[in-house]
Parts: sequence; structure tokens; C-alpha cells
Amino acid sequence: MGSRRYLLSKCLQAVVTLWFVLTFNFFLFRVLPGDPVGLLARSEHFTPEDVARLQHDQGLDLPMLEQYGVYLKNVATGDLGESLRTGIPVRELIGSRIWKTVLLVGLGTILASWFGVLIGIRGGWRRGSRFDTTSQYSSLVLYAMPEGWLGMLLLLVFSGWLHWFPAGGYASVDETGVAYLVDLLDHLFLPLLTLTLGYIGGYAIVMRSSMIETINEDFVHTARAKGVPERLVRRKHVVPNAFLPSFTLIILSFGFVLGGAIVIETVYSWPGLGLLTYNAINTLDYPVIQGVFLIASAAVIVANLLADITYGYLDPRIKQA
Repeated sequence: MGSRRYLLSKCLQAVVTLWFVLTFNFFLFRVLPGDPVGLLARSEHFTPEDVARLQHDQGLDLPMLEQYGVYLKNVATGDLGESLRTGIPVRELIGSRIWKTVLLVGLGTILASWFGVLIGIRGGWRRGSRFDTTSQYSSLVLYAMPEGWLGMLLLLVFSGWLHWFPAGGYASVDETGVAYLVDLLDHLFLPLLTLTLGYIGGYAIVMRSSMIETINEDFVHTARAKGVPERLVRRKHVVPNAFLPSFTLIILSFGFVLGGAIVIETVYSWPGLGLLTYNAINTLDYPVIQGVFLIASAAVIVANLLADITYGYLDPRIKQA
């Protein structure tokens, strides 16, 4: 009954949070200054009749509460509206770019979490060593370094000076088979390296801190007092317990994958959701911004729910709290 109650409460919290996000997502872009339709009309020289038709197509001529009801109904049916600039359904725009973002941000999150956790384990276990000192300072520098600046620096060195990699973009559509894969990896390397370096410091810092805290726990001292070899103390007692905070961080990080990496995708012209969001913000294409914001928020909520549920089973004390 305790497990069911815990699971039910977490699911209910996720549903309430999703409803709040939906409501916030709707009203936010209707209270911000600036009329996207009016700006579009001025830039495209629309007639008043065209403006009225566009506002009617977007449902902007309805009362606010009625717009809210229509919005909830459309979201429930998967209709995220149409882009004000292109007229393409937002669902199609997101669908055409989502896998490019998953490839870049998902793979970057996997690499950063893997190497970051390993660095944190070794640094925390050998606290005060040369490796710990070097990795700690390096992690702090990478964690504090702006991703956009790091991306431009790598772009300048590897693309501008050395000419090893292309300056940005995606794989050429003219390539097929192995040639396409090589071209894709060639374009992917620099943004993936930037993303991995930008994220790796956070995982290393969290894991190192958790290792140091766990090492001082009573059950670790008890295991050592029983004569358990150090390698087994680390592998069976310290690392499994110290990994729990990092596990939560990793799961939540995967929730942010669908939000894209706006700065990195913009620097490298990577055609993912981040670049789509950047262009939509510049043109006040609020249906696109709404759609990406909703997808990213839903992904974070689901990831947070999975983290809570999994963490509760990994550490039963959480369910009792």
C-alpha cells in the first residue's frame, strides 16, 4: 500500500504540474508585449483583411477563456497550431528537427555523464591526490565556462585555423550510405565535443562530493573494520550509495534533451529544436515557441517522475519520508 500510495502521489503531482505548464504556456505568450500578427503584417505588408483572416485562423479574435479552452482541446489532440511565418504545422516542424536534437544532446548527455561519473568516483576516492586536484579544478572551469564561448573557441581552432572540421551545419543531403555517415560524424564532432565538455564538470563535481560524503558514513567504517578489501568497499559499499544523487541528475538531464541546446545549436547552425527556438524567438513566432516549450516541459516532467519513482525503489527511505 505504501508503494502504491507513493506511486499515485507522484503521478498526481506530475499531472498537476503538466496542467500548470499548459496554463502558463498559454497565458505567457498572450501577455507579453508585442503583437506577433501585427509585426508579421507590417513586415509582409498584409491588408487589414489579411490580418483579420490570420487572427481568425490563429483563434486570436476569440475571448481569452475561449481561446484557452480551444488550446487545451488542440493540445489533447496533438494540434500545436501553425507557424506564423511559414504556415507549416508546428508538429511537423518539431518532428523534422527532434531527432537531430536527440542525436546531439542525447549523445552528449550520455558521454558527459559517463566520463563525469568516472572522474568523480576516482577523484572522490583519492581525495587530495594529483588527479583529484587537477580534475576538480578542470571540472569547475568547464562548469563555469559559457557554452557559447567554448563553442566559438573550438570552432575557431578546429575549423578556422586547422580546417579539420566543417564550420557548422548538418550532413549533406547529397551523400548516402557510408559517405553520409562519415559526413554526419564530421559535422557532429565539434558540437558534441562542446556539449560534452560543457556538461561533464557538473557530473564530476556532484559525484565527487557524494563519494566524499559516503566514505565517511558508519557502514563504510564498519566494512573496513571487518577487513573487507578496499576495492570491494569502493565497488559494493561506497559507489552504489554515492551514485544515487548522480543518478537523479542524469535522469533529469535526459528530460532536458528535447529542449535542445539553444546556444550550441545556434553557434554550429545545427538544425535542431534549439535553433528552431532561437529563430522563432527572433521572429516572435509564438506558436512555434509554445510548441517547443510544451514538448520540453513535458519531457522534463516525465523524466522527473521516472527519477522519483526509480529513486524511491532504489532507496526505500524516500517512500517512507
